[in-house]
Amino acid sequence: MTTPTDPPTPGLLHRTGRWCARRGVLVLTLWLLALAALAAGNRAWGGTFADDFALPGTSAQTGADLLAAHGSPGTTANVVLHTGHGPLADHRAPLDAALAGLRALPDVLDAADPLTAPGALSADGATATVAVRFTHNPATFDPSYLAGLDRAVAPLRADGVAVEYADPLGQLAKPKGADRTSELIGLGTAVLVLLIGFGSVVATGLPLVTGVLGVAAGLSALGLLATGVDFGRAAPTLAVMMGLGVGVDYALFLTTRHRALLPGEPDPAEAAGRAVATSGRAVLVAAATVAMALAGLYASGVSFIGSLGAAAGVTVVVAAASALTLTPALLGLFGRRVDRWYVRRPVAEGPAVHGNGESESRVEGADPWHRWAAVVGRHPWRCLTAGVLLLGALCVPAAGLRLGHVDAGAQPASRTERRAYDLVTDGFGAGANGRLTVVVQLDAAHAQNPDRRAELASALGSALAATPGAASAGPPRPSSDGALLVSTVTPASGPQERATSDLLHRLQDDTLPKTLAGTGTTGYVTGTTAAQLAFRDVLARRLPLIVAVVVGAAFLLLLTVFRSPVIAVKAALLNLLSIGAAYGVVVAVFQWGLGGRLLGVARPVPVESYVPMMMFAIVFGLSMDYEVFLLSRIREHWLEHRDNHRAVAAGLASTARVIGCAALIMTSVFLAFLLSTDVVIKMMALGLGVSVVLDATVVRLLLVPATMYLLGRANWWMPAWLDRLLPRLDPEGTAR
Repeated sequence: MTTPTDPPTPGLLHRTGRWCARRGVLVLTLWLLALAALAAGNRAWGGTFADDFALPGTSAQTGADLLAAHGSPGTTANVVLHTGHGPLADHRAPLDAALAGLRALPDVLDAADPLTAPGALSADGATATVAVRFTHNPATFDPSYLAGLDRAVAPLRADGVAVEYADPLGQLAKPKGADRTSELIGLGTAVLVLLIGFGSVVATGLPLVTGVLGVAAGLSALGLLATGVDFGRAAPTLAVMMGLGVGVDYALFLTTRHRALLPGEPDPAEAAGRAVATSGRAVLVAAATVAMALAGLYASGVSFIGSLGAAAGVTVVVAAASALTLTPALLGLFGRRVDRWYVRRPVAEGPAVHGNGESESRVEGADPWHRWAAVVGRHPWRCLTAGVLLLGALCVPAAGLRLGHVDAGAQPASRTERRAYDLVTDGFGAGANGRLTVVVQLDAAHAQNPDRRAELASALGSALAATPGAASAGPPRPSSDGALLVSTVTPASGPQERATSDLLHRLQDDTLPKTLAGTGTTGYVTGTTAAQLAFRDVLARRLPLIVAVVVGAAFLLLLTVFRSPVIAVKAALLNLLSIGAAYGVVVAVFQWGLGGRLLGVARPVPVESYVPMMMFAIVFGLSMDYEVFLLSRIREHWLEHRDNHRAVAAGLASTARVIGCAALIMTSVFLAFLLSTDVVIKMMALGLGVSVVLDATVVRLLLVPATMYLLGRANWWMPAWLDRLLPRLDPEGTAR
């Protein structure tokens, strides 16, 4: 029979951590076997990654569906040709050989002759585009497909003709080493940070081993999921960035707590169990918050965005599972030898102020983080004002945010799609890189009467050519079955310029409705550029919904965990402020061009349409990571002695070092991906890296403690009726 003096029964997390620590070899073996099985399965059956901007119900998607249904199936990609001197017609024999080679390739439906195809040859005859029609998007092909392309066009290159591959075909030639280099830099920086921050060699290695194994398993699982889910091509890189960052962080928090508990526990396995029972709960809440924020991207109603969030969420979930099982297993294997090898005196968590009679001034004098907490406590208004002014200043550029698509013209000159873009610009004008396709669905009267169809085609062609912003318009031609009229409009501006977007809306909202009024026909504007601009418009309209869903869900989670409406509201507002600052930095660097060339971005570009939405979900989730760990420790001390000032000081001091090191590791992981050749990845890397730095310094070390000092006991106010309604989730196992 249990008496009041009996120790409490260990919870599930406590028992799980202790079990893993006592069976370290078994747990490690199971993880290695699972990793090997997932990797083998991915190699044998794994899917591919390609961008799919399909938006059912939009003009661009409807037009594309009509083309596919009436004789133009598949995906078209251009091979760009350029002679150093003289017309391409002088290279007729090698051109015929190259066309025959292209048509013979697997998955190729046709390759148009540029000397006879309308609009495919420049005015001087030196530049041409070969429209190659594939059964499906060539970006999903294995990179080895590129070798077949090179063999097909070899006769032209041998005859002195330059051959480049435009998007999406050029994606097959994307360099593969940059992301691997970024991963190695991130890991190398993590090693240095952990060694300097904590001193212990073993304590440095455990989070890294856990993080790397978790990422490897998560990536293999993602590859298997790609067989049935359409993931964007940025999905693997995003998954590595997220998985490696949070994986190392979660294992670090557990390892640090274990080392703080170890001196007072005779059994190292029991210390590991207690670490999982306390910080492990915070890991669960943090991972759930990140995954919830990423899942909120499905509220956009755009499968492309939702799947990118799901891809990152997969590695976050696997990283949390790895941290909660593999970390205690490794800690159990090393036992008390966790600090046996060190480069300097090992450091665990900062000392906490307890109600044991020891003066706070003595502890604060011995620990710099207590001294910092005391400084903030003495000047909360000054600290709050300084932090808000700094973040507010960084938010200013975000007011000029312009969404768009980063085209191939912003890629490095080493990329074949950039060279193809430049050749097309020089030969045809910048607008030729973003041509718009106009599709008119005919009624029976026009489809069956050639004279009426020709009359409509003439009127339509004149109207399209006269539309402001159009450089030229091809004559509308009937589809093979006569059900459609199809024309190509070449903008006078490049694909990512605002004028091209204005032209698209002018065609959709003005030219086509007026020209086709009373004819019984319907017009649509489609093509790659039209689809990208439609994608941008849809995301811009739905971004507020994503913000509301993610912020609302995070508010409810924090309210349930910390039983405080004040803390939940404060966390949401401060996170919104730090995200706005990160947006501002991205706008200043990429859209304004301040320092963009240092990052390998040739010219100012708009912010990629889906980057703000992705950044918001990821940054909000990661911000909640540090919020949960900091507030969990503050609440632990508050429940111990009900002194708000001491609780804030002790919580900040005991977590500042580990949060700082964790943030530095995650920042290094993100910023290392600035080496990527993909401008959108650079954009995400800079935004995420800056947001983590701001969150771990200005927000966690300045704004959170300053506001909590100022609010005092109001931090912990909770209406009784609301307390009864909410379920109880306790991240640190300290509920009273």
